[in-house]
Amino acid sequence: MELYSASTTSQSQLTNQPVNPQVASSTSRISPWLTPLAYFLGRNFVLPLFFGNINITGQENIPANSPVILAPTHRSRWDSILLPYAAGRCVTGRDLRFMVTSSECQGIQGWFVRRMGGFPVDTQRPAIATLRHAVELIAQGEMLVIYPEGGIYRDGKVHTLKPGISRLALTAASTHPGLEVKIIPISINYSQPYPNWGTDVNINIGEPIQVVDYINGCVKRNAKRLTADLTNKLQQLNHQESEITSHTFAEIPNS
Repeated sequence: MELYSASTTSQSQLTNQPVNPQVASSTSRISPWLTPLAYFLGRNFVLPLFFGNINITGQENIPANSPVILAPTHRSRWDSILLPYAAGRCVTGRDLRFMVTSSECQGIQGWFVRRMGGFPVDTQRPAIATLRHAVELIAQGEMLVIYPEGGIYRDGKVHTLKPGISRLALTAASTHPGLEVKIIPISINYSQPYPNWGTDVNINIGEPIQVVDYINGCVKRNAKRLTADLTNKLQQLNHQESEITSHTFAEIPNS
């Protein structure tokens, strides 16, 4: 999703404008009972029963405790259920925080999203409080999920990335010296464009990008360079899907 661009929200606005802490903190929380239950049901029943083989490679690239932005390709609504399975508390001991579009945080779905660590952003007019909340989550060492392509694409190609993810990462790294922010590219691909029962899934987790390597000099230029490098990483991971059988997987067969 697109978070913000240089023309709509500058770094000084994001870091200097006062924000009501109650507004920011209320946008995201982890339910102490719903989240463990959802993880248990998803890992042991929903995913193994619905999908064929779930193949995961590169889990060793996820750091145990430093701030992380997961940047996956977006192929289906199932992505947000598979990501906690591939990188969540059962693997890393950490819960994922999702930045999602406002439309996905309405009704019953919105009730679940908010209690599972998700929070909404208006992609047309993003609120400063929401962006500040995302930066604070990163500063607190959380794992934040942002789909950099912005929407769901079912053609298996990596589409143009939105600039918001890079600017958000750079803001967090530059305003919190010593914070080792990392962006981890993740390629998700299904054996069918519209996943149904028995569909196979390949999740390829790439090596982290060190955001600190991009914080010196012009912010706008650095953001473009970071976005370009993230694009290349995702394209490389996506290309590796054609050679996926040569990797070692954590595989869960349908039973």
